[in-house]
This record gives sequence, structure tokens and C-alpha cells, in this order.
Amino acid sequence: MSQPERTGPEVSAATQLQVSSERIEALLTASEAAGPLAAERAEELVRVVVDLYGAGLGRLLDVLHEAGRLDDVALEALADDPLVSGLLLVHGLHPFDVSTRVARALDSVRPYLGSHGGDVELVGITESGVVRLRLTGSCDGCSSSAATLELAVEGAVRDAAPEVTDIEVLASASAPASGVIPISSLRVRTSAEPATPSASWQVLDRADELIEGRAEGRDVAGVAVAVCRIGSDLFAFRDRCPSCATGLAGAALHRLAGGPIGAAVLRCPGCGLHFDVRRGGVGLDGTDSSKPPQMLEPLPLLIRDGAVQVATPATVGA
Repeated sequence: MSQPERTGPEVSAATQLQVSSERIEALLTASEAAGPLAAERAEELVRVVVDLYGAGLGRLLDVLHEAGRLDDVALEALADDPLVSGLLLVHGLHPFDVSTRVARALDSVRPYLGSHGGDVELVGITESGVVRLRLTGSCDGCSSSAATLELAVEGAVRDAAPEVTDIEVLASASAPASGVIPISSLRVRTSAEPATPSASWQVLDRADELIEGRAEGRDVAGVAVAVCRIGSDLFAFRDRCPSCATGLAGAALHRLAGGPIGAAVLRCPGCGLHFDVRRGGVGLDGTDSSKPPQMLEPLPLLIRDGAVQVATPATVGA
């Protein structure tokens, strides 16, 4: 039997499942050219095979349960594997309900949101499958919250719970607006900007070579990115100073006098302005309270399937 077409040497389990699904759809479509009877038989064959594997997976879980091996550790391992989790979802065998899966998905993106002083709260899930969220911290009211939702939050939720019908964002208690904002509406506003190409996740090459305490320059899908490593934490920014447009790659990180332990300040090599890496690149040199401080352009960064991924293009901070 021929193997599904691969898109690269390091295809993740989740990507492999998607590629296989798309290949099945393509073969079913091609079978229609042979006539209605051939198409019906091809679809029936797929259903029979899917049912067979579904029954096998169900029996496998029964065997593990009867043997006393389907404990919490095993359930966590099954749920954490993208390929196994996806197959269990297809057959209605996933060990976690939709609320638990959505909560786990939000936990997976909190490192990115938290790195920029934000967070996301699961308010609830309606009977019709609508997930209601609330952005908090710096994510609430941020001009690029729409892109953050689309790239980080929405993708994680839909991967974990494909039965979700919609995602809505509730206004925070401090916001003047009330009611609910469908995430699709936020996405429309973002995509309505003709000069902004659609964003996508890209694997960061040579992530294991990043040197701690320095802004490392990387080309990510044609976008110049400055990646900062602080211990085990990674932060990505557009490689451009907002004040003088100088590149930031190669600049050292340091702690200002009197600053807290673990703080990381990036000094622009061109104009000398200072930016707080852990707080989304906010400028530290502004003295005029009537004007917002200069700020680097943060990029979403997540670790998925063991690979560091960055969302490009920019204008998608927390």
C-alpha cells in the first residue's frame, strides 16, 4: 500500500493525519470520474475501513481497561498524542469531554499569552457548542487581539475540539462595550486590511542553537525575526526598532540597575532605546505620560509537537 504524500522530512503526527484525510478526500473525488457506481463503492469502502479501525480502537481501550492499565497516566498520554487523539475524536472515543479538551487547549497557549502579560479565561461552552472566552491582562483591548485569537487560541481550541461550532469573546468587566464578539467578526476586521497578508505558523530553524541573553536573528518565511532566549523561555519580535528601524539581531539582553531578577532588557544598537522583553517589548524610556511608549512588534511563538513555531507576518502581538 502506498504511503500518504509527505510535505517535508519532519511531518508531525497532526500534520500526517491532515495529509491522509486530504488524500482520502482527493481519491473519493477522483473516483467520481468513473461514474456514480464507482463513487458509491469507494465511499462505502472508506466507511467500512473507518468503522473497522474504530471498532478496533474501541476494543483496544476495553482491553486496557479490563487489564487495569487504562489509568490516568495512560489517558493523559493518549490525549497528548496528536495522531491518537485525532483518531479517537473521529470515532467518538476520546477519554476527555469537550470542556476538558478546550481547557487543555487553552493551557497549551498560555505560555505565549503569559509571556506578554496576558491570559485567556474559559467562561463556558453552550449547549450548541459555542465556546465563550474572555481575554485578560494585556490581551484585553490590545489592537492585535484578533490576530492573537486567530493564530494561537482559535487554532488550539478547534484542533482539540472539532465539534465546537463557534468561538466568542466576552467583553471584560472593565471594557465599555458589552455583550459578545464572535471571533469570526474579529477575523474579518483583521483580514479586511488589504496590505496585510494572511498569517501562518512557521517552524523556527535551528531553535536549539539560540544563545541565551542575546537577540538572535532568524529569517522566518521571509520575515526578519529577533528571537530572545531567557532560560527556557523564548520571545520573538519583528527584527526592527520602532524608533529608528535598526535591526535588533545580535543585541545583548541585560538587567537595568534596580530591576527585578530575571528581567531582560533589549537595547537598540541604533538609537539606544530600551525595551522590556518579558512584557511584550514595551519601551522603558518614555517620560511623556500623554504618549504611549515605543514598543517592539511581538510575534506569537509556541512549541508544538516538539518544534518551535512562530506566526508570521508580524502585527500579531498579544
